[in-house]
Amino acid sequence: MSSPTAAPTAPITTRPWLALGALCIGFFMILVDMTIVAVAQPAIQRALDTDVNGVIWVSSAYLLTYAVPMLVAGRLGDRFGPKRIYQLGLIVFTVASVLCGLAQSIEMLILARGLQGVGAALITPQTMALITRMFPAHKRGAAMGVWGTVAGVATLLGPLAGGILVDGLGWEWIFFVNVPVGILGLALAWKLVPTVATNKRSFDLIGVALSGIGMTALVFGIQDGEKYHWAPWIWTLIVVGLAVMGLFVYWQHKILQVRSSAEPLVPLKLFLDRNFSLASLGIATMGFATAGMMVPLMYYLQLVGGLSPTESAVVTVPMAVLTGVLAPIVGRQVDKVNPRNIIATALLLNAIAIAWLGVIATPTTPIWQLLLPVSLMGIASSGIWAPLGATATRNLPMSSAGAGAGVYNTTRLIGSVLGSAAVGALMQTRIAAEVPQFGAQSMDAVVGQLPEAVRDGFSSAMGQSLLLPAAALLLGVLAAAFMARPRHMVPQPEGEPVVTGPVGSAAVRD
Repeated sequence: MSSPTAAPTAPITTRPWLALGALCIGFFMILVDMTIVAVAQPAIQRALDTDVNGVIWVSSAYLLTYAVPMLVAGRLGDRFGPKRIYQLGLIVFTVASVLCGLAQSIEMLILARGLQGVGAALITPQTMALITRMFPAHKRGAAMGVWGTVAGVATLLGPLAGGILVDGLGWEWIFFVNVPVGILGLALAWKLVPTVATNKRSFDLIGVALSGIGMTALVFGIQDGEKYHWAPWIWTLIVVGLAVMGLFVYWQHKILQVRSSAEPLVPLKLFLDRNFSLASLGIATMGFATAGMMVPLMYYLQLVGGLSPTESAVVTVPMAVLTGVLAPIVGRQVDKVNPRNIIATALLLNAIAIAWLGVIATPTTPIWQLLLPVSLMGIASSGIWAPLGATATRNLPMSSAGAGAGVYNTTRLIGSVLGSAAVGALMQTRIAAEVPQFGAQSMDAVVGQLPEAVRDGFSSAMGQSLLLPAAALLLGVLAAAFMARPRHMVPQPEGEPVVTGPVGSAAVRD
């Protein structure tokens, strides 16, 4: 007599695609804000009378406060429900956007951007956690294709929207525009996003403190090193940051031995799944490259090429169009073919495109030549966001959806904040070396194009700065090369279900 078949689990919503669309509005808004500021940085620098380092902190403060709370934000979603935390994040982000637009000094703007980052941290892991809950594993690639389209297009459309707003209304409006979008996202989330079961969670406050201190010390030391001439205390700060992050990892390993009822902020067992570990490393390199390339690119286009913010942003349109068109197509293929091949190829193409752009960044390069590597970036991006997201989350059990989404997105943001800081530091170093007679501190006086006498040196400094994010992507290529074939693609004995096992089970090899 055969055993009875278990009843299938009822879906948490009958309209998952509408719910995903509602979530994508908030996700789109916060990702746009990661790049929209890049095109406005020269205008902000002049308006608020600051230097290059000060204006780079406008981006770094956002990325830093986005990255540090992300881990606990995933846990908050598990505890109180991802829908509630998503809505709270939208409220915080929208209020912070108003404060950013009203800022009258660079210090006020940096603080308001930090609050924006907190709102973004509350939003992001809930989107991936809800995708994991709303879509079964064999359909998750298509859902991640939509999510990947939003991520790619938002990241690349940010400069275009920023250029139009800065030229037409002023830099403040790159923040004020978030208000109606935030209100719309809040209303649609309330109506369409399902409420899901929650789990009682404890919170690792010691882990939050250690990760926050370690990341802040690292970012401050890397980004402000040139400003303080790489003084011994800067190197001490960087070493302390690394040591504290090492202590954080050790604490995550030992926390259960110290407090049996506690839960680690980063469940290290997640990394027993090889694809989760490698996909997290891959998305960190993509975050590094995306955040790192935009600042030197926009400074080059505006201060060397003499383009307006809108004109410089139009240069990025091929990236956005190609990513938007190709990402859904690639997302559907992720469920059918080994995503390793797609991811490794796409990361390599992106590295080639950014390096290509760095090499041809000269005062005499015609715009049409710049559009070639920019278009290649768009093609490459379509094969990165969705395949990496699907690969990272496919084997996670539902009970770890929030934690896994938080860890995955945190690694992306750690890459972003380090990319912004490292490339910002490299920019300042190369400007000082290439155009010492001009200096980074004098750029606040520049409106339009740089004086001809310094354009060669400045464009060389920007081109050299672009080589660093290109190099970082090669590490992602290496990680993708070692990804295992997803378990649902491995042939199963006849009559047996496809194995999607929990995190920690043996990896499936080709």
